[in-house]
Amino acid sequence: MALHIKGGTVVTAERSVRADVVTEGGKIVAVGERLEAPKGAEVIDAGGCYVMPGGIDPHTHMELPFMGTVASEDFFSGTTAAACGGTTMIIDFVIPGPREDIMEAYQTWRGWAEKSAADYSFHVAITWWDDSVHKAMETLTTKHGVNSFKHFMAYKGAIMADDEVLVNSFTRARELGAICTVHAENGELVFHLQQELLAKGITGPEGHPLSRPPAVEGEAANRAIRIAQVIDVPLYVVHNSCEDSVEAITRARNEGQRVFGEVLAGHLLIDDSVYQNPDWEFAAAHVMSPPFRPKHHQRALWRALQAGMLQTTATDHCCFCAPQKAMGKDDFTLIPNGTGGVEDRMHVLWHHGVNKGRLTMNEFVAVTSASAAKIFNIYPRKGDIAAGSDADIVVWDPEKSRTISKDTHHQNIDLNIFEGMEVRGINVVTVSQGKIVFMDGEPRTERGVGRYIDRPTYAPYYDAIQKRSDMHAPKAVERV
Repeated sequence: MALHIKGGTVVTAERSVRADVVTEGGKIVAVGERLEAPKGAEVIDAGGCYVMPGGIDPHTHMELPFMGTVASEDFFSGTTAAACGGTTMIIDFVIPGPREDIMEAYQTWRGWAEKSAADYSFHVAITWWDDSVHKAMETLTTKHGVNSFKHFMAYKGAIMADDEVLVNSFTRARELGAICTVHAENGELVFHLQQELLAKGITGPEGHPLSRPPAVEGEAANRAIRIAQVIDVPLYVVHNSCEDSVEAITRARNEGQRVFGEVLAGHLLIDDSVYQNPDWEFAAAHVMSPPFRPKHHQRALWRALQAGMLQTTATDHCCFCAPQKAMGKDDFTLIPNGTGGVEDRMHVLWHHGVNKGRLTMNEFVAVTSASAAKIFNIYPRKGDIAAGSDADIVVWDPEKSRTISKDTHHQNIDLNIFEGMEVRGINVVTVSQGKIVFMDGEPRTERGVGRYIDRPTYAPYYDAIQKRSDMHAPKAVERV
């Protein structure tokens, strides 16, 4: 069925204009003033509201097997919660175990994701290296629409990629026209500090941030950036949580290196005092990596987002409920790492960003959808309100409020890290693939309608890199 969204103000990363939007067949077919709707179209009155691209969360982990358990949020419940908060696409992660066949892992995750209620795609983690991984990376880029590969520099003894893996994978990604992403924490240092803390009898959640200080993140970010610089491959640093990693990204970008940075809504708003809470379950619920930081790091992250040194926002949505967190009751290193947020990201960013003057409306669209679409090469199919773009749209009421709570959210987790926060400015309608999936405070999602979105590689950019390298290559000396 066609939709006619009338009377609103269309807001994209580039412009704000009073216009109607007409969708048909899952696509936006017209944007303009006082448009005629197709016969039989459903009309949505957007008077007094903004009409924006649906959010893209470039960092989620639905039903992830991790640390001896499985994340409580599956692809249907997770994409439903996302839609309730205005997010219409996620980019999740395929994470093979040590020595696990990459293609088998990819097919496993694709099977899990078939229940999705909204569109999705995958980054694929490179957790080990041999000739089969080299071959699989080509298969993924050429046949399966994967253009990004993830590298965990943390989690020693499990999925940590050492420098040899980084160099091999970065080199292969450059050959294929793919982008590399990194979880930047020095896994060796984290492991060393964990053992020291446990030996001192520090076993509770308060040990988690002590074992992962900002310096271990800054070191890893800088190392990954320098490796990428030598190999000449674009790099995307996920979930920056501290001033140290932001400084590494800022230096690299000021030198002209192609480096992108992501920040989580949680790291912008929550500080490390949560780990001192006497309620063990509350403190453990906030155990994630990197951990929440002292408040001055939040100021640095906001400044970097405002200045464009960080381009995207995400959630690292990876839910574990209290009984799962209790696996680490006597040892904080065994607490499954992860928190929620996919439903709340856009609301808290509008309230604390736009309402407080940190972000313009257009910058909000950039950091919640358009920049991710551009970096991961699906723009303007996603992240824009324009004829030909996918009909993934939110109608946003800047005056309507919501109080965030575990009792009313749609996420499959028993604690909300933004519990009790009142936010003004929320989506009142979410449209995915041209269909209303959230309206009047209720989800209308359908199981299994989400589509896998191919993301082409960056051949033109890499061709330009090669030409630049050829221009500056030393010339052979002709012998007489």
